[in-house]
Amino acid sequence: MKTFTSALDKAWTTPVEEGGDIPNVVFKTRTRIESDDENPFDWKDLTSEDLFKGKRVVLFSLPGAFTPTCSSTHLPGYEAAYEEMKKLGVDEVYCLSVNDAFVMRQWGLKQGLTEDKTVGGLGFEKVKLLPDGACQFTRGMGMSCVWDSERGFGERTWRYSAVIDDMKVEKLFVEGGGVIQNSGPDPFEVSDSGTMVDYLKSKSS
Repeated sequence: MKTFTSALDKAWTTPVEEGGDIPNVVFKTRTRIESDDENPFDWKDLTSEDLFKGKRVVLFSLPGAFTPTCSSTHLPGYEAAYEEMKKLGVDEVYCLSVNDAFVMRQWGLKQGLTEDKTVGGLGFEKVKLLPDGACQFTRGMGMSCVWDSERGFGERTWRYSAVIDDMKVEKLFVEGGGVIQNSGPDPFEVSDSGTMVDYLKSKSS
C-alpha cells in the first residue's frame, strides 16, 4: 500500500528553550463586526507581537479542538483558573491548537465559554482560543508532530504549556519530556492548569 507521508523538518520538532524567543507569525483570526448576520465576523490578521509583546502570557497548546482530554480537562482547567492566574501577574491566557478559526469558535461555544460579543472582540471573555491552522507558530516553537498512523491526524501541536514574557519563553512544560511522533499515549501530566498555578505562585512569593 502506498503512503503519502513526509518527514517534518527537525527544527519544527525541537522545542524552543527557556529564555528563547517565540516565533513572530500571523494568526488568521475572526473579529466580531456590526452585523445581524448569523456569522457576524470578518477576517483579522494578528501577529505574535500583537498578542504577546509587552505582556506576560500563559499559553497552553493541545492536539485538537473537540478531542477528549483537551475538552474534558485541559481547556476547562485553565478556564476555571483564569482569574487566579490574572491575580498572579499574568496579562492573558491563550489556548492554541492547529485548527482554523471557525473550528476554534465552535469548540469554545460547545465548551460553554462566555463569548465576547463586543464589536472588535476576538472570541471569548476569559481564555482566548488561538487558531494556528497552518501550523506556523507550532513549527516555530519546535512543537510540531503528526499522529497520521496512530490517530489519522495530520500535522498538529504536541501538548505543552508555557509562560511567555514579552515574546520570550520564561517557563516551558512539555509533556513526555519532548515531542514524540505518532505517540500511542497522549501524556497529560505537566501542562495542566494546576502545575501552571503552582509555578506562578512560586514566582510571585
